[in-house]
Amino acid sequence: MALPTSIDDVQKVLGGQGYVCGRGLATVVFLSLKLGRPLFLEGEAGVGKTEIAKAISAALGRRLIRLQCYEGLDASSAVYEWNFPAQMVAIRTAEAAGGADRETLQDELFGPDYLIERPLLQAMRPDANGAPVLLIDELDRTDEPFEAFLLEALSDYQVTIPELGTIVAPEAPIVILTSNRTREVHDALKRRCLYHWVDYPDFDREIEILSARAPEASESLSREIVAFVQALRTEDLFKKPGVAETIDWAKCLLALDVINLSPEVISDTLGAILKYQDDIAKLQGSEAKRLLDEARASLEPV
Repeated sequence: MALPTSIDDVQKVLGGQGYVCGRGLATVVFLSLKLGRPLFLEGEAGVGKTEIAKAISAALGRRLIRLQCYEGLDASSAVYEWNFPAQMVAIRTAEAAGGADRETLQDELFGPDYLIERPLLQAMRPDANGAPVLLIDELDRTDEPFEAFLLEALSDYQVTIPELGTIVAPEAPIVILTSNRTREVHDALKRRCLYHWVDYPDFDREIEILSARAPEASESLSREIVAFVQALRTEDLFKKPGVAETIDWAKCLLALDVINLSPEVISDTLGAILKYQDDIAKLQGSEAKRLLDEARASLEPV
C-alpha cells in the first residue's frame, strides 16, 4: 500500500486497523512517513505507543521488525551474531576431511551462511513489500553507549560488520522508537527524530478506542468502564492503568457476562487493571464503591 497522502488519510488507515488516532499524533506520523524521519514516542506504559507501530505495519502491508530493548543490550545483540555451534561443526568436518585450506575455510565461516541477523540488520535488508517498520521498543531501558550506537546507525541507515563490511539500507526503514520515560533519553538522539508525547486519552477518545477494540461491550457498560478507569487515574497509585488495561478489563468483564459494574465485580477483577498489590489493596472495600459512585456521577445521560 502507498504511504498516506494527508493527515486525514493517516487517521483513516490507522482506524482501519482499530487504532483510534488523534489529530496531533496523526500529524506527526504523517510527517515522519513523508519526510523519512524516525518517530520518537514517549508516554506512560499502556497508552498505545507500541500499538501504533503494529498498526502502521499492518495498514501499509510492511514487515514489522521489533527490537525489544533491555538493560545491557549491546550493538552485537541488536545487529548480528555468528552461529558459533554451526561454525564449530564446519571446522571439525573440515579437519576430519583433511587438507582444508585455512583461508578458504575462514571466508566460509564468516560468510552469510553462518550469519544470524538481528533486528537492526534485518531492517537494512531490501524487501519486496517496501521498507519495513522498525520498532525500537522501550529505549529508556538501555544505556547511553547503545544510544550513541543508534545515533550513528539511524543517521545513515547502515551498519558495519567487520568480516563483511558496511551494509547500507537500499531504502530507509520506517523507524519508531518508544520510551516509558523511566530515564531521560539523550537530546542528540531526540534531535534526529520527530517527537510526540502520547498521553492518556480523554473520555470521548477512550470510548472511541474501546468501541473499536471491544465492540461487543454495550454503550452503557463501556461508559462505566471508561469513567471508572479515568477516575482511577486520579488516585495516588504506583502504576496508573493505561488504555491497554481498559481494553483488557472490558474483555474480562465481557467474558464474565457483566452488564453493569458493581463494587463486587470491580474487586474480583482488579487484577486486569492494576498490576501491583499495594494499588489493589487501596481499592478494596468501600474505596471501589466510592470511585464507582464518582464515575457514575460524572456520566451525562446518554
